[in-house]
Amino acid sequence: MTTALQNAARLQAAGSDARGNSLAGTGRLLLFMLRRDRIRFPAWVLGLALMMAYFANALGTILDEDALASFAALAASPVMALIGGPGYGFDAITVGRIIVGLYGVYLMIGAGLMSIMTVSRHTRVEEQTGRAELVRANVVGRHAQLAAALILVALMNVLMSGLMALAFYFSPAEPGSFAASLLFACSVGAVGLVFAGVAAVTVQLSAFSRAASGMAGAVLAASFVVRGLGDMSSVQGGDLGWLSWLSPFGWSQQAAPLTLDRWWPLALSLGAALLLAIAGFALQSRRDLAAGILPDRLGSAVAPSWLRGSLSLAFRLQRSALLWWSLALLLGGITFGAFVQPMAENADGLPAEVMVIFGGTEGMVDGYLGFMGVYFAIMVAVFAILSVQALRGEEQGVRAEPVLAAAVSRTGWLLSWVLVTALGALWLLTLAGLGTGLGAALATGDGDLFGSVLLGHVAHTPAIWALLGLAVALYGFAPRLLGITWAVFAWGTALSLFGDMLQLDDGVLATSVFRHVGQYPAQEISWLAVGALAAVAVALVVVGMLGFRRRDLITA
Repeated sequence: MTTALQNAARLQAAGSDARGNSLAGTGRLLLFMLRRDRIRFPAWVLGLALMMAYFANALGTILDEDALASFAALAASPVMALIGGPGYGFDAITVGRIIVGLYGVYLMIGAGLMSIMTVSRHTRVEEQTGRAELVRANVVGRHAQLAAALILVALMNVLMSGLMALAFYFSPAEPGSFAASLLFACSVGAVGLVFAGVAAVTVQLSAFSRAASGMAGAVLAASFVVRGLGDMSSVQGGDLGWLSWLSPFGWSQQAAPLTLDRWWPLALSLGAALLLAIAGFALQSRRDLAAGILPDRLGSAVAPSWLRGSLSLAFRLQRSALLWWSLALLLGGITFGAFVQPMAENADGLPAEVMVIFGGTEGMVDGYLGFMGVYFAIMVAVFAILSVQALRGEEQGVRAEPVLAAAVSRTGWLLSWVLVTALGALWLLTLAGLGTGLGAALATGDGDLFGSVLLGHVAHTPAIWALLGLAVALYGFAPRLLGITWAVFAWGTALSLFGDMLQLDDGVLATSVFRHVGQYPAQEISWLAVGALAAVAVALVVVGMLGFRRRDLITA
């Protein structure tokens, strides 16, 4: 009796301390997060570091003097400045400066996404699912969860930067000094820290993880566009170069590794990350657990006539994502389509390993446009896989249960979601093809390109459906294994983008789902492959439905 009273007194005292210390329990939560992310943590860090290693080793091996000169001519165009960056040091170009100037921004995007998704996963998702309430019922301070998530993301970015610096320094790209390699790697990690701060704020604004991640993603996209407009203006001698200094991407690129070697722009990133984190803690103090700063909108008391079936509900839930993806792919298509002319004009000096991706010098226009079909198919495949993950989120959030409790069968609910996603993929590829065809026709003055480019893009839809089918099959039988779809996607993407450059065996290349249809108009469309991929997709969806009907559903 005496011992029990003593334990109760200790717990009460600890609880009192926790209420006084808003960071109580941060260390234990950090260890718990590391335990939960024992696969995601190394996958993100090693994945981005390996991407750095690939760029440095592949380009360092194949680029010669003529190829470097061609890359310099490409980089001098305004469109490449929009896509890649300001291109410091391209007047005395080296392989290292190409990697920093053209490929660095994509590593920064990866670091930003890693930070956004990790912070959202360990904060807003925990509140949304109710797990945070159980954790906070113990000796855990109000800000401990957010603090632990930010420390975790900082560790990820530091480790990633260290590995990237080593991969770059010891690569055939020969950056020269380790300090410059470290500066480049730190510039990538600095972007990751800034968007960790952005996510720390957005997870306080909305009560839903998808909306919070979407807002942070919108900030990332806006930062990329603002930087691109500033760099494009600088290349053209315009007056809008200052726009680059409004973007976290611009701060990191203004460090100019291997050319100016400036560390001070990264202080802007660290300062912004710190201020955003403080703002996140301040906002968290002003809201209730599981609530958001932004008030929820009151829904209509009566649903519209069209929103009374599982198909229309699936469309309603995916409508916002489809809208933003549509806008992004249409604008991206126009931009990449307009780039076809400078690609054709500067193709002569590019190495054969690069030219083979685009169909060779003689067919550079068709080859580039055909490659764009694969490129956009890869992006739309991300939409399809994320859509299935959102379906799992509906189940985990116990929102699927009331739907299925009504007059909606499991098969009907899953089939409705898959149908909206499949048609959405077709719609998105059509928009990308329209944009690319329009941009190419305007850039070259050849209106005949419009129809062929559109067909070349749309023809890749069955490849996306096949990946969608795999995701549905895994979701139906074992939702925890849904990540396998990402591994298959990453494997197919790597082979499609770099397989020819690495001169891999045809049997290995054939394992990529994106390599069977053909890059029209440079290559003929394989209608047999189109039909086979569509059939595989249907079969996998049927398998997923059988599994979904038999397994237990997550319920309240």
